[in-house]
Amino acid sequence: MTLTLTDVTLTYPDGDGRITALDRIALDVPAGTLTAVVGPSGSGKSSLLAVAATLVTPDEGAVVVAGTHTGGLGRADKAALRRERIGIVFQQPNLLPSLTAAEQLQLMTHLRGRAARAAGVRARELLDAVGLADKADRRPHQLSGGQRQRVNIARALMNDPAVLLVDEPTSALDHERGAAVLDLLVSLTRQRSTATVIVTHDRGHLDRMDRTVTMRDGRLTAPALNA
Repeated sequence: MTLTLTDVTLTYPDGDGRITALDRIALDVPAGTLTAVVGPSGSGKSSLLAVAATLVTPDEGAVVVAGTHTGGLGRADKAALRRERIGIVFQQPNLLPSLTAAEQLQLMTHLRGRAARAAGVRARELLDAVGLADKADRRPHQLSGGQRQRVNIARALMNDPAVLLVDEPTSALDHERGAAVLDLLVSLTRQRSTATVIVTHDRGHLDRMDRTVTMRDGRLTAPALNA
């Protein structure tokens, strides 16, 4: 399964006219690979993630998520697609302070109406996969910044997504913890065959990506495989 954007254009109102956030974007992310999107602030990176996540509908072009063409979907169907097929790792973990690490993950499955017992087992399996098996019963204030980000990643994987969208995962971490989080994302992408897109300002970890593309003024450079 892949994530594919074809000739995607997105504009926003700007006074009497419109400003172009995305200009005929074309991007294909195969399953089991990571694509990094870099570029200056205001270049359109966040808009790209929002369109890929079906949170924003483009003016033109096609977005295909794991074989599903999203253009004809209504709001409810897009929400269902996000729950079932898209995992989103936000820049800030936004964990609920009253819930343990395991409960943060179980909540995702509860939203889909899955059995609580099965959700508990899967939550602990994923926490083990991100190296937090011994922190399952800890609340956010009992975790380090890097550990909270790992919970954030595990939560995004709870519903076994085909597409994983990651926004600045290392922005609040030092170099060592940032490298560990990127290594984890690489490993999980390979193991779970997700089509992963990572938006980042941090160019120090790009050698871990399968390819890197640059956004500038809403336009995307031709993707090139990393050496």
